[in-house]
Amino acid sequence: MAGVFEVEVDGVEHDHGLEHHDEPNQYDLSKLSPEEKWRMEHARMHAKHKGHEAMHAEMVLILIVTLVVAQLVLVQWKQRHPKSYNLVTLFQMWVVPLYFTTKLHWWRFLTTWFIFSVITAYISFRATRKPLACTTPRLVYKWFLLLYKISYATGIVGYTVVMFTLFGINLIFRIKPEDAMDFGVSLLFYGLYYGVLGRDFAEMCADFMASTIGYYSASGMPTKHLSDNICAVCGQPILVDVSEEGIIENTYRLSCNHVFHEFCIRGWCIVGKKQMCPYCKEKVDLKRMFSNPWERPHVMYGQLLDWLRYLVAWQPVIIGFVQGINYVLGLE
Repeated sequence: MAGVFEVEVDGVEHDHGLEHHDEPNQYDLSKLSPEEKWRMEHARMHAKHKGHEAMHAEMVLILIVTLVVAQLVLVQWKQRHPKSYNLVTLFQMWVVPLYFTTKLHWWRFLTTWFIFSVITAYISFRATRKPLACTTPRLVYKWFLLLYKISYATGIVGYTVVMFTLFGINLIFRIKPEDAMDFGVSLLFYGLYYGVLGRDFAEMCADFMASTIGYYSASGMPTKHLSDNICAVCGQPILVDVSEEGIIENTYRLSCNHVFHEFCIRGWCIVGKKQMCPYCKEKVDLKRMFSNPWERPHVMYGQLLDWLRYLVAWQPVIIGFVQGINYVLGLE
């Protein structure tokens, strides 16, 4: 069905390069290209909001004040009650994208989200059982370390595609810039999102497992004494000496002289985001432990994760709160 709309801005007809019909200021939308339809909607929006400058300034002021207040509240909450803040943020990071992607019918994301959720729910269930099975710590760290590597590889590929598109290299392969950019941004988002979400779940599981094993306590002294041949992360014996080369994995000795399985201490520091000895809580020098720069949790990466958490978990809530205020005050 053809639709005819009339547009008039500032008392002047705006054809935006469109052909006139029988009436000089009416257009049949069924005969317009997507670009022409967008320009038509743009002109209608300007006509609708003409003379609302004061209202728009008030809306911008409400947005700025709400963002500042919300940031202060979140910072205070994180400092005073970090456990509840981390749990709520983790839940929102897990659920908020589900709402928007379901609404937009992004089935690829929903498929990956469902697979991630099922596996992570099973892993988290195993990690929170008491008594803890001896194979659970390695199972947990294997899954989250695999997810860590996949997410970072995906993010790097996405970033590379975005940069190649900006430099026009996509034209060599006859790929449209918008298609290449969409592909790169999607991969970058997948990598960052699942990387952050996986590390947050891993940190939660690491705390549960270490507390259950007894060689680690978030506050206070551990409930068990650590022997020289026991790994404090998994509670299993260490069979390979520090000076020996292991067939499957090596043994690491920290500066505090406590020894751990290589796989366990990597999972504890890299995936579980713990930069201290699981037993005595002495700070770990990760630069000496891991030579690969991608395995070093550094300050800039931590800031990036905090920004992404804020963007995914809290930004939609704040914007929704601002829209509620505008609705109550009758602002449009």
